[in-house]
Amino acid sequence: MNISTLAHTARTSLRQIRVMQRAGIIDLRNPPQVVRTAATMRAYGPIAGGIRTSARRTPDRIALIDGDRRISYRELDARTDAIAAHWHAAGFDRTHTIGVLCPDGARLVETMAAAAKLGARLVLLNTGFGAAQLRDVLAREQVRALVLDPGLAALADDLPGDVTLLEVDASPGGEPLPAPAEQAGFVLLTGGTTGTPKGAPRRVESPLAAAQFVDRVPLRRGQTVLLCAPLFHGTALSQFIVSLNLGSTIVLHGRFDAARALSQIAEHRADMVVLVPTMLRRILDLGPEVLSTNDTTSLRIIFTAGAALPSSLGTRAIEAFGPVIYNFYGCTETGTATIATPQDWIAAPGTVGKAPVGITVALYDGDTLVTEPGTVGTVHVGNAIAIAGYSGGGGKQIRGGLMSTGDLGHFDTGGRLFIDGRDDDMIISGGENVFPGEIEDLLYKHPAITEAAVIGVPDEEFGQRLAAFVVAATELDADTVRAYVKTHLARFKAPRDVLFVEELPRTPTGKIDRRGLAALR
Repeated sequence: MNISTLAHTARTSLRQIRVMQRAGIIDLRNPPQVVRTAATMRAYGPIAGGIRTSARRTPDRIALIDGDRRISYRELDARTDAIAAHWHAAGFDRTHTIGVLCPDGARLVETMAAAAKLGARLVLLNTGFGAAQLRDVLAREQVRALVLDPGLAALADDLPGDVTLLEVDASPGGEPLPAPAEQAGFVLLTGGTTGTPKGAPRRVESPLAAAQFVDRVPLRRGQTVLLCAPLFHGTALSQFIVSLNLGSTIVLHGRFDAARALSQIAEHRADMVVLVPTMLRRILDLGPEVLSTNDTTSLRIIFTAGAALPSSLGTRAIEAFGPVIYNFYGCTETGTATIATPQDWIAAPGTVGKAPVGITVALYDGDTLVTEPGTVGTVHVGNAIAIAGYSGGGGKQIRGGLMSTGDLGHFDTGGRLFIDGRDDDMIISGGENVFPGEIEDLLYKHPAITEAAVIGVPDEEFGQRLAAFVVAATELDADTVRAYVKTHLARFKAPRDVLFVEELPRTPTGKIDRRGLAALR
């Protein structure tokens, strides 16, 4: 490593430390506390480590609100100590892998923390799984114990014989287990729409990793955060982890209901809400009268991620709630890539913003680095928490030391990133390259269109032709949709097929299920 690289690394680390100090994750005026926090993170990981650190600093602060239940950091730390000890007494240890299949709630959080305290690897399972997908993932990840929510008990009949069901009920008391010699980490599953999703193993050993969020998002110690996006997915999990390490109060929403989410913001005076764009649209669709009857003036951050945020939807949110939109972009494999602040969004609606401190983002066309504004390339990311590879083998393409997200994007003249679509979603029609995202974003701006998605379908003459799937708020016909697109974009971007549907098929994490769309034709 040359002197220039060392100097850059030192400057980046210093910026990260300053950002962490500003947010309140570390306190440089108390060096012993900083050392202890770092050691706790290395041993337990970011979830159990965050709980233990916050239990020391603010033991009586409410950590979780789950329905009518309120759990302090002291209680959460003690309960998960007891659960880990109970599992250890039952014969489980750091050599085992534990799976959890639960909707958002205290049971899921306690499982996450207890597994880390046991030193066992944790696999976060998708609550939308069918029996076959569940069996496949349990076998591939070598899961030997499973925490299964009672509401999903029917799946127990199809479990492999070598998987033991675990309970999370244990009374606090007794000696906690010694700290693990090393953290085992956890496995996130990619958001595949068919087949078995890949496993993305992750370990987070440095508290500086949280700088990538608090650099561009005004997260501060002791806030209240409403989590609407599911915890088994990286969107909510990342903010859950940061919130634990900030000693914040986390409101677990559960199965999404727009009216209830709005009332929870008002009831708990939430500083932040974490959701996917579909959830945001449903909240806004409640209408001005309902929005005005709930006091949302506490809201400082609407953190949206997990799918593309249409420019019209983000702008509607700013009109309703003020300049509080933070549009996150990244993927399960790389972690954070960029975050758009409200200022970014107002200047360039639709952008996913810029890279936070410690993150590198670049575009490649094949092996050629793309630097010209407006030129499309595949997005590549450098992030210290990126995975080394999938748990089942293989990984993402690496170029210049950066990992591909599989998305196509371009920078504007201000250095802000825009995502044009998946590289495998690009449609070639009559020799022209078409990115669905551009057409979808335009369709969302039509006053009679609530949702829209565009895919390519086989065509004998052109190879592929464009098919648009539209959810209309009022009466609308296909010719009007085509004429609207031709007025604003090149004629070859107008969809030849326009199909009106009641709703778009989506994955459990809110992404459009494009294979599901093709099946609707």
